[in-house]
Parts: sequence; C-alpha cells; structure tokens
Amino acid sequence: MPSELPRSPFLDLPGAVASADDGVDRRVPTHYGSPLAEQRALEAGGAVVDLSTRGVVSISGGDRLSWLDSMSSQSLRALAPGCSAEALLLDPSGHVEHALRVIDDGETTWLLVERDDTDAVLDFLLKMRFMLRVEPTDRTAEFATIGSLLAAGSELVTADGQAAGSDGLAGLPPAVAGAAAASNGVALVWHDPWPEVVAGGHQYARPEHQHPGAAYRWVETLVPRDALGALAEAVAAGELTAAGVLAAEALRIAAWRPRLAAEVDERTIPHELDWLRTAVHLNKGCYRGQETIAKVHNLGHPPRRMVFLHLDGSQGVQVPAGAEVLAGENVVGRVTSSGIHHELGPIALAVVKRSTDPSADLVVRVGDELVAAAQETIVPTDAGAEADVPRIPRLGAVTRAPRESTAH
Repeated sequence: MPSELPRSPFLDLPGAVASADDGVDRRVPTHYGSPLAEQRALEAGGAVVDLSTRGVVSISGGDRLSWLDSMSSQSLRALAPGCSAEALLLDPSGHVEHALRVIDDGETTWLLVERDDTDAVLDFLLKMRFMLRVEPTDRTAEFATIGSLLAAGSELVTADGQAAGSDGLAGLPPAVAGAAAASNGVALVWHDPWPEVVAGGHQYARPEHQHPGAAYRWVETLVPRDALGALAEAVAAGELTAAGVLAAEALRIAAWRPRLAAEVDERTIPHELDWLRTAVHLNKGCYRGQETIAKVHNLGHPPRRMVFLHLDGSQGVQVPAGAEVLAGENVVGRVTSSGIHHELGPIALAVVKRSTDPSADLVVRVGDELVAAAQETIVPTDAGAEADVPRIPRLGAVTRAPRESTAH
C-alpha cells in the first residue's frame, strides 16, 4: 500500500473527528459528533462510512480464480462476474493469516483487504505466482472503499450475495451508486454474505431465535479515489449522510461478525470465530492449512471460542480491545472489539477458552476497574465433533473429488 494516501475529504466535514493515528482505521472519521445517531442512520440504509484507507488488490490473468481457489479456504474457481465471496489464507497449521473480500468481473479479481494487511497480501501473492498467468497489483492509490448497509427488510439481496434483478447497485444510496467504480462492465460492489451459511460452509452458532446478524446487510463499494470529494460534497449539501467507523463497528459487533484486524491473533483458527459459515468451503480441494480445518471440524473442538458480551455501563468505563476477561479470579480470554450500540448499550466481542462455563458471570478488567459482562454464546463449547455435523471426506479423498464453485 502507498505509504501516504491523500487526506480524505470526509475529514473536512463539520464535526469530523479523525481516528487515532495508531488505530486499524486511522486517517478516516471515527464519528461526526453523534455516533449513536450515525449508527441509526447507517442501520436504516441511509448513511455511508469512509473506509478509504483500506487496501485494494487486483489480480488479472486467466489463471487467477483457479490459483486463488488452490490457495484459499473458499471455492472460487467458477466465481461468476459480479458475485461476492469471502476467503481466508491460512498458514500451514491452519491459523488465519489474511482475510479476502472477493469480487470478480470476468477478467480481473478484486480483493478488498485491511489497511495494514495490504502489503503482506500482495507480497504473498507475488511469491506464489510461479509460472501461472496472474498479475497481482496494489490498486489502493486508485480506488477507495465506501461502506454502507442496505435497509433491513429491503429484500434487495439474494442468498448468493448479488442484488436481485439489478447490476449490483440496488439498495445503495444514490450518490454511492452513481460513483461506484466499474470494471469490464461490472460494478465493483462487495456484498457481505454474513451471516448466511454459504454452500460448503457450516455454522456453529445456535442462537435461540434469529441470528442477530440477520439484518446486517453490509456492502463495500469501490469508488475512484478522485470521486471522494464529490461524495463529501453530497454530505455537506445534505444529499447523503455520513457515519463514522464507530457506528460501523458497533453494528458489526452486534451482528457477531468477525474481523481480521480485531478478532484475529497469531493463534486464531476459523472455527473459533464461527467463520466456517462464510469463508470456508468444507468440500473443496486441498489448500494450505486444510488439515487443521478438517481435523478440528471432524474430530475435535476449537481451543477457544468467540462470545458476545453485554457490558455494565453504569461505571462509565470504556472497555478497550485487549482487556482481560475473567471468570472468578482466572483470566479466560480477552476482549477483541467493543462499542456502544444504540439499543443494546455497551457491547463487546471476546475470545475465551473453550472450557469457560457459558453460564459463568464474567468481568472485564480495565486498569483497576472490573466491569461486569454477561456472556452470550456464539461458538458453543461442543462446537466441532458433534453428531449432526456434516463430515468432511478424508483428505486423500478430497484431493480426488471433483471441484465445484459454491461461493457467490
């Protein structure tokens, strides 16, 4: 990624407060003075989030999809133009190294990645080219990412992640739809499949009622970087509403949606975050780290599990990422993301030991303060080798199985 990107014009809007220089979303607005109001506007489908410092990598060449398919956790070999997918790149032990939000236009594959992961993703791809017809390129200087949510109940997005009966722009704020970049006649819009269980995926979360992310219809639109100014002007003119990354993060946390820059550390495997539902195809051919995916899913249990925390806000203590989670006097995990939701109040995601009692009263330690935290199970303690879990074929059989594309 270029070391210096142009200053975002969204930072010059009235009330804009820049994110911390050392944060994962630095140099974009964290809020515009009313985080909860911004959150409600975003949830209603009428606001946009400046994510312009996140990375964009393109891959051209005729072997691009089969190449990505062979390296990643997702089935991408026959990804149709305009459809969206999510994939992970794992290390040989199955730990998550990179998360890719994938769009293909029929000639080029587009990867939307975290700001601080762009160089590492590009470096990995360049090293893995060998003699194949692929050409990875950092396009962050040319394209900026704009986030938004489609209005709940709009029924504009089908199960495969593509806007129904449209060119992929349906349901977006008009100003964003008009500014969206296109390549080979395809709008570069990524529709988050979360929380649907994509074909080949599997869910560990068993919410008592509807999944809390059912209305979380997150969309990331690539726009030419020189179009950011016009979008900021539309906000200033009252034609568009802007929301900061605080609003986006609070809604993500409430939807139980994992994020590479927040929930992942050097030990993370996808099972711990319920990431098999959108980012892993359990019946595709072999790839780096697949043995761990298969063994944990078929025979064992993930060593840790993600939980949702309702935090006690009466003390007015801000809970940061990295804060220790305790059961009694024992540290059982750490907070990975936290925020204030406009309805739920202070909330967080945390990764704890699998053995942590789901009914235990937890607390979060922030300095000398202890903040009460009521846990809600995302990944259950028995996730993995359950009687009703579809079994993955033995690894040797997997390599001989015909490939199929089920990511959209």
